[in-house]
Amino acid sequence: MRKRLTKSHNKIVAGVFGGIAEYFNWDKAWTRICGCALMLVSGWGIILYIVAAIVMPEANHHTHVTDGEFHQS
Repeated sequence: MRKRLTKSHNKIVAGVFGGIAEYFNWDKAWTRICGCALMLVSGWGIILYIVAAIVMPEANHHTHVTDGEFHQS
């Protein structure tokens, strides 16, 4: 089954950066730090974050990523 880009269950605001980190198997903390820095540098970053928060689907409760591997239960 394909991996989907969804919001993270481990969210701070809307789960966008956590979901991106899970999808690309990146560190969540660094993804959030870089994402926030980009949002502060450009007004477009805030607009894109809001759009992503609206458009990205919620993660399925039975779908999770562990150690970089996708599991469906």
